[in-house]
Amino acid sequence: MWSINFSNHQAGTSRADSLMLILKGVKSQLTAMPGVRGVAYMGYNTPYSNSMNGTGFEYDGKKYTSMDYQTDDDLRQVLQLEMVKGRWYSEQDAAGKRRAVVINESLEEQIFPLGDALGKELKWGGEQDSRVIVGVVKDIKHEGDYSTPKPGIYQRADTGFYGWTGMMLVRVDPSVDAGFESRVHDRLTSLMKGATIEIGRLPDQLARKNREMAIPLVTAGVVAAFLVINVALGLFGVLWYNINRRRQEIGLRRAIGATAGDVSKQILGETLVLTTIAVLLALFFAVQFPLLHVFGMLPGIYVTGMLLAVLFIYVLVFLCALYPGREAAAIYPAVALHED
Repeated sequence: MWSINFSNHQAGTSRADSLMLILKGVKSQLTAMPGVRGVAYMGYNTPYSNSMNGTGFEYDGKKYTSMDYQTDDDLRQVLQLEMVKGRWYSEQDAAGKRRAVVINESLEEQIFPLGDALGKELKWGGEQDSRVIVGVVKDIKHEGDYSTPKPGIYQRADTGFYGWTGMMLVRVDPSVDAGFESRVHDRLTSLMKGATIEIGRLPDQLARKNREMAIPLVTAGVVAAFLVINVALGLFGVLWYNINRRRQEIGLRRAIGATAGDVSKQILGETLVLTTIAVLLALFFAVQFPLLHVFGMLPGIYVTGMLLAVLFIYVLVFLCALYPGREAAAIYPAVALHED
């Protein structure tokens, strides 16, 4: 998959219909080249491009916003989008009174939770401007593998679209060699006089986007790991100090019949009880986040995060208390009482 940016292609042509004919001719010439499997024009918000475009509309008196993808008829074939229901728009929709649009699963779930999106009208600024939903496609991760798919709507390109767009997506055969890109560049340069042609590869853009999203995650992970290590060392040191301070108490318990396992369980039990008190206090503040919608995420994400955090805390405390508990269990009663 390639994304090709062609700027300044409007030079010398001011009529939108003329530009449309020119760009369709360019597409036909490019599609005819051996090694090209498909070509589609799209707005500047192509996948992994760091470009976003949103739109607002109404349905049943409620206002919604979503990602807005303006494309020609061949985008589904080029991007290999999977239809969930309905169909993709085509040239036959140009004769309709209402513009045909396709929405993704996320937008359908948001507006039509019962899954009855086909044939519904979305209002754009009034009753005279509406779109009809003809299909639903699976979500795509527009911002990389680590992103959450956003509600999106695909709109069929009109004549005015070709007057401002400067992006096309090209699917090429995997067997093409390095010189094929140069031949495509030369062909586009000859067809669009004065235009600046830049060819990018979607796999490379995806890898760059993933790195951009991974850097803050890795940084936060390193900081979190450093803090966890410090907490673990501090907890381990406190438990060690507590055991040394209570050697006489532990020795006395051993002298009156407590086993090593009883002593070890006592240390672990005391530590887990204190941990539970702290966790309950922390959860009281943590539950305020989903109640107040602090980060705007789904409630299930908050609940999952809190459960994982509680589990991690108990595992960390258990591991930190395990060795000091064993050391306490190994104290000899005679030695401990003699020290007293």
